[in-house]
Amino acid sequence: MESAGTFSYIAYTVGAITCAIAAAWIASRGDETRSDRMPAIVALALTANWCFAAASFEPGRTIVELTEIARNLAWLFVMLRHFANDGRDESLRIVRPALLALASVEALHFALLLVANRYAVTPEITQLTSETATLFRVMVAIGALVLLHNLYVGAAAASRRLLRWNAAALAGMWAFDLNYYTVSYILGAAPTELVALRGLAAGIVAIPFALGFAKSASGLEFRPSRVVTFRFLSLLVIGAYLLIMIALARSLDMLTGDLARLAQVGLVIAAGALALIWLPSEKLRGWLRVTAIKHLFKHRYDYRSEWIRFTHTVGRTGFDESSLQERAIKALADITDSPAGFLLMPDEDGALELAATWRWGSMEVPAPAAPVALAAILEREELIIDFGEVRAGMDHYGEVELVPAWLRDDPRAWAAVPLLHFDRLVGLAILARPVLERKLDWEDFDLLTVVGRQLASYLAEESGQAALLEAGRFDEFNRRMAFVMHDIKNLSSQISLLLRNAEKHAEKPEFRKDMLVTLRNSADKLNTLLARLARYGTKDSASVRPFDLSLVARSVADRFGRMHPVALMRAEPAIVTGDPEGFEQALVHLVQNAIDASDPNSSVMLEVYSNGVSGKLQVIDNGKGMSPQFLRNGLFKPFVSSKEGGFGIGAFEAREMIRAMGGRLDVESREGLGTRFTVTVPLEAAGKLIGRTTHSSKYEDA
Repeated sequence: MESAGTFSYIAYTVGAITCAIAAAWIASRGDETRSDRMPAIVALALTANWCFAAASFEPGRTIVELTEIARNLAWLFVMLRHFANDGRDESLRIVRPALLALASVEALHFALLLVANRYAVTPEITQLTSETATLFRVMVAIGALVLLHNLYVGAAAASRRLLRWNAAALAGMWAFDLNYYTVSYILGAAPTELVALRGLAAGIVAIPFALGFAKSASGLEFRPSRVVTFRFLSLLVIGAYLLIMIALARSLDMLTGDLARLAQVGLVIAAGALALIWLPSEKLRGWLRVTAIKHLFKHRYDYRSEWIRFTHTVGRTGFDESSLQERAIKALADITDSPAGFLLMPDEDGALELAATWRWGSMEVPAPAAPVALAAILEREELIIDFGEVRAGMDHYGEVELVPAWLRDDPRAWAAVPLLHFDRLVGLAILARPVLERKLDWEDFDLLTVVGRQLASYLAEESGQAALLEAGRFDEFNRRMAFVMHDIKNLSSQISLLLRNAEKHAEKPEFRKDMLVTLRNSADKLNTLLARLARYGTKDSASVRPFDLSLVARSVADRFGRMHPVALMRAEPAIVTGDPEGFEQALVHLVQNAIDASDPNSSVMLEVYSNGVSGKLQVIDNGKGMSPQFLRNGLFKPFVSSKEGGFGIGAFEAREMIRAMGGRLDVESREGLGTRFTVTVPLEAAGKLIGRTTHSSKYEDA
């Protein structure tokens, strides 16, 4: 025992002398420009004072404990000044709460000393006070190591060379204290060898710490590591949870009998349930992330990491075969931690329609999802819509009245981000509310605006490539049709010549008669085909006449009814003006597509009616339906077909024929439920009235 006491005395004396020399060296030769120079001198002096007290008195004496509390508080203040070396008050603001919490825990030792000296009347209370003090020291050591890690990792490469000696010394000191108090708590008392080594460790730590002040601190920056900080914060929460559970378990030792066993069993059950519910919780992880960003960083986003993730998401192609629209939604949602989203894109009239969804689930989206006026505001103002403000009635540019009710009433809708390319609205991304709800701020608006413009350029580029590909296919199609027409024309000329020769030289009347009939029929068919191909895509004024939509619908229903159930559910008279043969051909395309998409016994329904201005014809089926992506990007695109072996020109040709009559073709479809095509053509009476009104106004102007 005497040898151990002698070694302890020598170790603490050596530590005190070394710390005093280090303090004097910094005072005389350290960098005078560093703001942490004086706190470092004071901390080393207090450490020397603690070593002298530990060498002079027995461990556990009040004077030794008081000097150790002063030493620890001084070193925490030194760490605070290390963060302030960059000369910015912002750095102090984001770490001051954490250091203040650690200092508060350390200051609680004053209360524990008071309890130990005046109120520890039983061995149990004395032991509980000692264990509590040890746990507090463990918490302070862990917190100091976490902040020290962020200090060094957050520094720039050049700044780390200035911090490495100071950081290494502080890490050694807090790591030794952590091990010392952990062993003390487990064993119930500190081993004599570790007690003696504390003084020697303090002296060893003082040497590199003093050497660190020989370097200039100019250019020191504070850039915390977000990923590592979040992980360490998670570990701190778990560690605090375990410490609380241990402290509660130890406090229950003061109880006796059945009450003690009941309380211990209840604590184990409660602790397990709490751990299973909260520790794996996504909401808890979101709270930790928000807390770390709010209190430890100047900006919400790590822009480098966000941009790398954004680029990877948009450029990724994998087995899921997700479209660019879906990847664009995911890229935006990942930035704001949104769990889902969908994309609206302008149609031919400028109104917004559903283009793609990502993890949104079921929803009811009307045919025009949002009006043209809302799209115009978003395009003009580049406004990011906060649906929380919309529901609260906060209006900026008149958008509140234009936001559709189905979107305003959906509680999942959180934000709408316009995607602009050269000041033109390419799309509108709707993001779902994050798991941990928060309010959008200026940093969200800035980042989402930039990312939205980048996504818009990708979508516009894809649209341009699709248009070029379609133009190339049309060019190839036109060239092929030109060759076909040329060959048919030559064949028609040859057959006509043969017919003329046969009329002159045929000797047998029967043969001449049969040959004439056959050749004449062939020539008529070829000429008819040639005439149809020649006028394809043009409006033949000779074939334009009034006709009844219901009669055409009944004729098509009777034709297809022999092969598949086709029901004419409603047949009101609707007289329109146009090409009845062309309209019938368009209706044949639509009915044939409906039959192909339906089951053999599933009926295709036709309805014809009038609203007083236009005649309407609907083709309804209960088939497979079509996805929003195919409706927008494939249905009316030539050479794109959902049927195997299909040429993909039927729906396109039907729409063009109906447009040539001044009408329009709309489609609504839902996967698994079916499809509804609606043909709208102006009535003959309405057309005459419009023409008469126009002629009258021109006459009055004249």
